[in-house]
Amino acid sequence: MKRFDLRYLKNDFYDRMLELMDKQIAAEEVAIIIFEIGDFDNIQKSADVIYEAGYTLMNSIKFTEVDWTLVVKKIKPEPKIVEQKEEEKGDE
Repeated sequence: MKRFDLRYLKNDFYDRMLELMDKQIAAEEVAIIIFEIGDFDNIQKSADVIYEAGYTLMNSIKFTEVDWTLVVKKIKPEPKIVEQKEEEKGDE
C-alpha cells in the first residue's frame, strides 16, 4: 500500500493520479490518494477516471474539511450496475 498526496495540484490531479497508478502501484496493490476537494465535481470525476482507467475504487471519503481520500486497488473493476440494467433492456 502506498499513499500519494496530490493536494498541491488542486483541480489538475487526474493525470498524475493515473501516472502513479500505472507506474508505482503493482498489480493488486492498493493506493491511497489524497486531493483537495475544490469543486465537488472532482469527487465524481475522480471515481469515473479511476473506473475508466480499469482500477477498482474501494473507498472515497472526506479526509478533512478541504481534502478527499480515495482508496484504489489496481485490479479490474466490476461492471457498473447501471450498464447491466441497460443491457437487459436491450435484450427485450
